[in-house]
Amino acid sequence: MSANGNLLEVTGLNVAYGESKVLFDVGITVKPNQVVACVGRNGAGKSTMLKTIAGFIKPSSGTVTADGADLVGLTAYVVAGMGIKYIPQDKKVFSDLTVRENLELGSYASKDYAWDKVYDYFPKLKILLDRKAGYLSGGERQMLMVGRALLGKPKLLLVDEPTEGLAPSIVSHLKDVFREVSKTTALVIVEQNLPMICAIADKIYALSEGRIMAEIAERDQIKPEVCEKYL
Repeated sequence: MSANGNLLEVTGLNVAYGESKVLFDVGITVKPNQVVACVGRNGAGKSTMLKTIAGFIKPSSGTVTADGADLVGLTAYVVAGMGIKYIPQDKKVFSDLTVRENLELGSYASKDYAWDKVYDYFPKLKILLDRKAGYLSGGERQMLMVGRALLGKPKLLLVDEPTEGLAPSIVSHLKDVFREVSKTTALVIVEQNLPMICAIADKIYALSEGRIMAEIAERDQIKPEVCEKYL
């Protein structure tokens, strides 16, 4: 952890796809067990920021440190092995494998075979163990992705648009799960559902066109109508 108690520190982050710049001097901080939300319109650079932190994209400049270790230049596999797990937006699981086999892959990578805690969060997965993941609903796939990422006791989850396209009951369940997970794991969540994310976030960053327009950290300001002003 850094001297000022931050688990994750991103400073001066600039990212480009070829000649097209996507992020401009982005900086965020995350403390242990904190829920940090990133909100903004499509194309604001939110997903690019998560992918850069997770090691899928190399920034053109800037620093990303976790627990004082420099992450820039490390592969995504190594970053995940350091306890920083990325859950992508596309809800892609290994469709030809069963739920059990998907979890086994997570256990193989993390050496963590304690699935009971996954079932505590998502009891339905225990019922679906022998179903091929390709036959799961969107909500069930999201449960599987989050459950798999929790194996290995990560210190930070990077979650991209977890509630997109999901039924209200699943959104409500995920909200409760994220709140519970934050007791042991920090989260950075990219989310369009402002009522949901404002209910659980300790801090919100608003992004627009690759720049951070606001950092909202006062509890009484973390509400949808305040966030909407920046979108």
